[in-house]
Amino acid sequence: MTRFKVAMVHMDPEVLPAWVPNTMADHDIEFVFQECETRAQLAACAGDADVVWIFGGSHIVTAESLSDIPRCGALIRTGSGTDNIPIDAATARGIIVANTPEAFNDGVSDHTIGLLLAVVRQIGLQDRKVRAGIWDRNAGFPGWHLQGQTLGLIGFGHIARLVTRKLSGYEMTVLAHDPFVGADVMAEHGVQAASMEQVLSGSDFVSLHCPLLAETHNLIGERELRTMKPRAILINTSRGPVVDEAALLRALTEGWIAAAGLDVLELEPPDADNPLFGLENVVITPHIAGYSDESLENSWRLSVETVLDLAQERWPRSYVNPNVEPRWRLQRR
Repeated sequence: MTRFKVAMVHMDPEVLPAWVPNTMADHDIEFVFQECETRAQLAACAGDADVVWIFGGSHIVTAESLSDIPRCGALIRTGSGTDNIPIDAATARGIIVANTPEAFNDGVSDHTIGLLLAVVRQIGLQDRKVRAGIWDRNAGFPGWHLQGQTLGLIGFGHIARLVTRKLSGYEMTVLAHDPFVGADVMAEHGVQAASMEQVLSGSDFVSLHCPLLAETHNLIGERELRTMKPRAILINTSRGPVVDEAALLRALTEGWIAAAGLDVLELEPPDADNPLFGLENVVITPHIAGYSDESLENSWRLSVETVLDLAQERWPRSYVNPNVEPRWRLQRR
């Protein structure tokens, strides 16, 4: 009988922990790793793999290259976003697309709140002024407050729910729009279901928590930004292309909205002359929201648990194509 095989074809971390292949061996799983940059390398490494594992943002697995991994029954994308995975094509082939969002949920929710507080309290601007020798409370005077304000969430998955819970002490009204989450579920979390327009026009702070899909590319453009309040703040810890960056630049310079906190940009890493860098009403961080002292360890652990679930004919803890008809007969968790 052929051994269950897992092929890791991309790894963002610099070091593969020894316990990972050791755990695979303990469960009689064949494990191989090769950094694949071409279809030929992918076929050589993973052509006979049951599971193909991508740890990070590689685009080596495409709709076309799925034909190079004919035995694959599951793709694991370590991380939360799966915009680098051909989900529709994989689903059509009966391939489960699993991910590990739990490794990053706490970090992203914390960072979302951190960006909001950094903008509201003008912390970054104040720090720069003090370091430049300017001790002036009017230089970066906080122009907002949180208590009793309205927070708008675009997307109401795990991260948005954590943001809601963690900000509950500020007694904010929370509006959320998510076509895949019912109003009853939102109500259980103390959140009011609303249309996109209601969220944008009625919120003092708008935070984005949606995946990057064809439907969400440039979801926030000129029309949406003009719908927001002139004193509103936009927070984006999802994906850069969810926002039309050119429209956002105009919104911030022409006063359609007041400020933004961004962990993601359309182009990463950005050009050095990105005009957003010259604006004092923007706080920008380098797509680091999900990271913490425990996120890497959790990423490895959840990924290996996903492998073990699949090898033992169980559905993984998290997967993004629930309508898939898998090649394997799997038990529900």
